[in-house]
Amino acid sequence: MKILLLEDDFTLSKEISAFFTTKEFECIPYYDGSLLLKKYFPYEYDLIILDINVPGTNGIDVCKGIREVDKKTPIIMLTAFSEIEDKLASFDNGADDYLVKPFHFDELYARILSLLRRKEIPQQTEKKIIIEDLEILEEEMKVFRSGEEVKLTPKEFKLILILAHAKGKVLSKQFIADKLWDYHIETNQNTIEVYINFLRKKIDKDHEIKLIRTKIGYGYYLSSEE
Repeated sequence: MKILLLEDDFTLSKEISAFFTTKEFECIPYYDGSLLLKKYFPYEYDLIILDINVPGTNGIDVCKGIREVDKKTPIIMLTAFSEIEDKLASFDNGADDYLVKPFHFDELYARILSLLRRKEIPQQTEKKIIIEDLEILEEEMKVFRSGEEVKLTPKEFKLILILAHAKGKVLSKQFIADKLWDYHIETNQNTIEVYINFLRKKIDKDHEIKLIRTKIGYGYYLSSEE
């Protein structure tokens, strides 16, 4: 098992590497985000750990850069801060999990095992979902409206999939939040509204037929009909 680690604290980096050695994992350390991006080769690692506050390119931008060429390798973010904005920014740019310093190595190990197990489970997905003139290509992680590609962040893409898989069923904000983030983060109802509005601007704004619908008091659904 091969892990890529971006951590500028030399002592902590050595401790993490030594811990994974006891688990028979190979840990490749980097201390500078810009250097990591220059050296990164897609799908070379089984898992990636990124500290946010590092020299050169910060961890969130490194995550974004990796996701442009590597959609599937699990990524865990590390940071000394626990601000909700950092968490959302990490997830928006393709991170799979988030751990706040200081942390126990055993907790990090447990998170890693969970992500690796999830990676190994075959995903039963439809190759293409079509709703009116909206096309969602799951394997390619692409969305088209009226034949034109709609650029979505990883989290926006996951949100449109959650709505599409519901096949017109109304989903509550809590249900969407539970599906959107695999690990619980403290947020509020407005967070889901923000993401829905992001999607509406990209999916519906320039089209007469609106697809992202609201059932007041209940939640959201994807349909060409109210």
